[in-house]
Parts: sequence; structure tokens; C-alpha cells
Amino acid sequence: MRPELILFDEVTSALDPETVGEVLTVIRELTEEGMTCLLVTHEMRFAEEISDRVYFTENGRIVEHGSAEQIFQRPTSERTAEFLRHALGESGRRQAPVGDPFLLSNISRYSLSV
Repeated sequence: MRPELILFDEVTSALDPETVGEVLTVIRELTEEGMTCLLVTHEMRFAEEISDRVYFTENGRIVEHGSAEQIFQRPTSERTAEFLRHALGESGRRQAPVGDPFLLSNISRYSLSV
């Protein structure tokens, strides 16, 4: 069975760091094989690395969306910029998750997250 789309909704939220790495490796491999994945996550470094498109949501509404480069390097929403500062820290190191998740999708592949 080969679905056209796989949805990952906070699949790493309750996992230990080693298992998180294993899950992210599987997701990366699926996208490299051309699988469309929709991912809701607080793993911002991974999101930046793997995503074609990023949607930042707050209270169920899309605050900002664009390419991964645009969202992570040049966010236009102060709320998005604030979230990234907290999530990544000023030094760029990952901090504890806060705020609402990003909804990530790949334009050439489908990914779904609920």
C-alpha cells in the first residue's frame, strides 16, 4: 500500500530524544522518496530543513504562510518572529516548545496534519 498523502500530527511530542531522531529520519526518507507529507510539529529545525511550505497558526487561524526560507529567515508577522525566537532561541538552539504548531506541507508532495 502506497498512500498519496501521509499526515503526521505532533508525532514526536511525547518521545525521548533518540526516538524523535528515528521518527524524523523516517519522515525525511519518505519525503526523499517523493511521498507527500503534512506535518504539524514543534521541531522547528527539522521543519526548516524539510519543508517546501510552512503555515504558522494561532488559535486555529493561519497567521502567516510562505516558503520555509521566507518564514524562518524573514517572517512578516511579529507573532511568527516571536514564536521562532522562543522556539529556536537567540543562539539558534532549540528550546522547549511553546505556542501553536506550524503546519507544514510540501507542494510537490502532500502532507497532512490534524
